[in-house]
Amino acid sequence: MHVLLVEDDDRLAAALTASLARHGHQVVRAGRADDALRLKDGADFVLLDLGLPDMDGLEALRRLRRVSAVPVIVVTARTEERDVLRGLRGGADDYLVKPFRTAELIARMEAVVRRGTRPLAAPGPAVVAAAGGVRIDLAARRVEADGRPVELTRREFDVLALLAREPGVVRGREEILDAVWGDVLLSASRSLDVHIAGIRAKTGCPGLIETLRGTGYRLGTGGCAAGS
Repeated sequence: MHVLLVEDDDRLAAALTASLARHGHQVVRAGRADDALRLKDGADFVLLDLGLPDMDGLEALRRLRRVSAVPVIVVTARTEERDVLRGLRGGADDYLVKPFRTAELIARMEAVVRRGTRPLAAPGPAVVAAAGGVRIDLAARRVEADGRPVELTRREFDVLALLAREPGVVRGREEILDAVWGDVLLSASRSLDVHIAGIRAKTGCPGLIETLRGTGYRLGTGGCAAGS
C-alpha cells in the first residue's frame, strides 16, 4: 500500500518507514498536518500522530474525514480515555498507543483493510424504519432522524447497517466485531461501545440500538427509550 505517515519525530518516522518498507509498503512521510492534508489523495492508508507542530492531530483527523474515507490508524503517546474516545468518534479506524511493536501495527493495518473489503451481510431492504422516526437508507448510506440528516462515521454506519438489515435479529458482540472490525479480539476494547454510544447520541434516540445484556444488540423499532 501507499502509506501516508504523519509523524513529526524524525527518528520514529525513519524507523517506521524502514519497517513498513520491509513489509512491502511505500511510505510518504509528512511532519505537519497541513502537508498530510495536501498529500492525502495519494494514500491508501494513513498513520496519524496526534502531537503535530501546526495542528492538533484530532483536528487534522476531523478535517481529513470531511473529504476522505481513507483508512486511518492513530499512533500516539496519548493514553487518556478521552483522547481514545475522541479519536474513534472522529473517524479513526483504530487507535494504537506508543510504544508499540511493528508486528502489532502491521496486523492492525491488515485487519482494517480486511474489514473494509468484506461484505457485512446478505442483501436486505433498501430503507429501514427504526425507533424514534429514524430512517436508514442502506443503499445510499444515509440516516435521517425525524427528517433531519444524521452524520455518522463510516464505522458507525456499518454497525447500524448490520443491525438494520435484519431488524429482529440479535447480533452478539463478537459477531459485530468480526463483521465490522474483522477482529473478534476487539471484544476486549471499547471500540464497539464507543460507536454504539455515538449512534445513539447523534440520532437522539437511545433506544435505536437495544442492548440485551449477556446476549448482544438489535435494532429498536418502537419508541425511543433508553437502550441500555
